[in-house]
Amino acid sequence: MVLYNLTIIIEEAINEEWQSWIKSVFIPKISETNLFISHRLLKVLNSPNEGITYCLQFVAENVGKYDTFAAEHAPAIMEIHTQKFRNQCVSFSSLMEYME
Repeated sequence: MVLYNLTIIIEEAINEEWQSWIKSVFIPKISETNLFISHRLLKVLNSPNEGITYCLQFVAENVGKYDTFAAEHAPAIMEIHTQKFRNQCVSFSSLMEYME
């Protein structure tokens, strides 16, 4: 299994709007791809960055499912986020493998 982690640092002024939008629009769009088996939204408590840092994590059964997401869905979904919150956040992603 692999974990796709999207870290997003937002301006404090948009916190409530961003949280609402991420839960009602962004997460459902990713979930609709049916490529991930679970997700969670976490707030980083000890971030050294200005603003508020969140981690949005999605679990896929294998790298192939993530690769399909990255190639076929991620660019369009991330563009929606970029358009909505342009110049109010920064983000980066990472892919991790479970070592069970």
